[in-house]
Amino acid sequence: MEEKKNPKKPLIYYLGIAVGIVLLLNAFVFPAILKNQVKEVDYGTFLRYVDQGNVTEVEVQENQIIFVVRNKGGKDQYYLTGRMDDPELSNRLYSAGVKFTKNIPKENSPLVSFLLTWILPLIIFFAIAQFFASRIQKRFGGGGNAMTFGKSNAKIYVEAQTGITFKDVAGQDEAKEALQEIVDFLHNPKKYKEIGAKIPKGALLVGPPGTGKTLLAKAVAGESKVPFFSISGSEFVEMFVGMGAARVRDLFKQAQEKAPCIVFIDEIDTIGKSRTGGGPISGNDEREQTLNQLLTEMDGFDPDKGVVILAATNRPETLDKALLRPGRFDRRVPVELPDLRGREAILHVHAKNVKMDHDVNLHTIARATPGASGADLANIINEAALRAVRLGRKEVKQSDLEESVEVVIAGYQRKNAVLSMKDKLTIAYHEIGHALVAAKQSNSAPVHKITIIPRTSGALGYTMQVEEGEQVLMSKEQALDKIAVLMGGRAAEEIIFNRITSGASNDIEQATKLARAMVTRFGMSERFDMMALETVNNQYLGGDTSLIVSSETASIIDEEVLNIIKSCHEKAKTILADNKEKLHELTKYLMEKETITGEEFLHVLNG
Repeated sequence: MEEKKNPKKPLIYYLGIAVGIVLLLNAFVFPAILKNQVKEVDYGTFLRYVDQGNVTEVEVQENQIIFVVRNKGGKDQYYLTGRMDDPELSNRLYSAGVKFTKNIPKENSPLVSFLLTWILPLIIFFAIAQFFASRIQKRFGGGGNAMTFGKSNAKIYVEAQTGITFKDVAGQDEAKEALQEIVDFLHNPKKYKEIGAKIPKGALLVGPPGTGKTLLAKAVAGESKVPFFSISGSEFVEMFVGMGAARVRDLFKQAQEKAPCIVFIDEIDTIGKSRTGGGPISGNDEREQTLNQLLTEMDGFDPDKGVVILAATNRPETLDKALLRPGRFDRRVPVELPDLRGREAILHVHAKNVKMDHDVNLHTIARATPGASGADLANIINEAALRAVRLGRKEVKQSDLEESVEVVIAGYQRKNAVLSMKDKLTIAYHEIGHALVAAKQSNSAPVHKITIIPRTSGALGYTMQVEEGEQVLMSKEQALDKIAVLMGGRAAEEIIFNRITSGASNDIEQATKLARAMVTRFGMSERFDMMALETVNNQYLGGDTSLIVSSETASIIDEEVLNIIKSCHEKAKTILADNKEKLHELTKYLMEKETITGEEFLHVLNG
């Protein structure tokens, strides 16, 4: 269970408590103490005590008289009375043998007056200002006092704390090979200096989220056995102007003191975005100051000392050109999504600490997860282990892994979802329509699983297809067959029920995206041939696109996309109409089982 931390209370809360305590003490405690120590009496009582010889000491002040009476137990008691116009008081006190003095008000010296009037308030004001400055510094990411205002928040790891090497990184063989040279230089710089070679000052790790960029940087430090500075780009930029540049200076100063070492800046696009050059209104001045300081520091330090800068980003297209030129980030290391072999290796790395059944086949799981990152695969292993514990088992079985793949793709099963028989039958025909169109085409991936159990992602059912091997390229025929498979669900509804539902909304969206990509980016349209009509933005973060054509051409593109979708839709309807009996038979079987495998599907189809 995650520990919940109490939120910090505002400063005014503590000040209010302090003021309340002082007021309570002043109102009740201090008066009671003073009342117990000094008793107030009238002037006649004072004279009576003097005549009785009980008064030992008297102090005559300007408006009052304080005197001491010794009681029978020998304990002194202080009394207070008002001063009267009594000329005989001195004689009476002298006759009674009382020690008495008169308090004469003294004028403060000019020096004391100056200290009390000017210096003391300034000291109090400075102390209060220092207190508030330290509070602000702590709140906005600094140390405990104003002298640490420009300190960087870099986390420093040493070899014993990281404990990560290249053995812990799987599926990124090319990236590890590119970074191995940096490790070798930190171990044996002499052989590079003898030939006159210089190690790259910086290496930029580029790739989608979850592919292991930060893990690779830590592995380089673990292999090199040198200190590892880790800081996020967002930690440089603060609300105070000049803070980012000061932190960059401090980071490189620390790195030079601990050289050889590795400095890793995660999400460098936060401070390294391209400068617009449109004046102070169009850019962030503080961010640009931080970037300028980073560029200066990278130019200023000597790479022979062994300070290597690693940075990671998933938005390389936004980085400033000055940051990417040779002499700064000399080397660009792609950390792409793993292929089939890489996914299997990653699954083995994460499964080594999990108790697995001897029949578990990780190759099958790797085949079922094309496009998954290392973080996704780690999550799949963990979800499988959690499912095994929920079911009371002490080992993870193949069924746990397969279910965890579906959880990551489509969410958990909605076991309590209640569907009407009419909707359930429509969903079953819809999913069998997808599978049947896929099975009757030569360029479609084999069907792996069909289910009509609703999922938490919103899917009421789905058909899973798994390629036999790793697909790097997609032909025009494969693209058209894929669109036809997406149209198969809607086509089955039209043929069997002569109506359409909203269940094909996701299929329509995917089919439209693929058809548009065929026309605008893949050059698979006879009308536009190999003309580029669209560019991809943020290829590692969703791959948003933008048209680079006129409005007239855009309307022609829409016509081409519509023609592709219509032709694939008609193809799917033709396949299902020709295999209508099998469509009924397979749907009946799916309604009974709710979930069937690809083998069961083919057995009924070919039986």
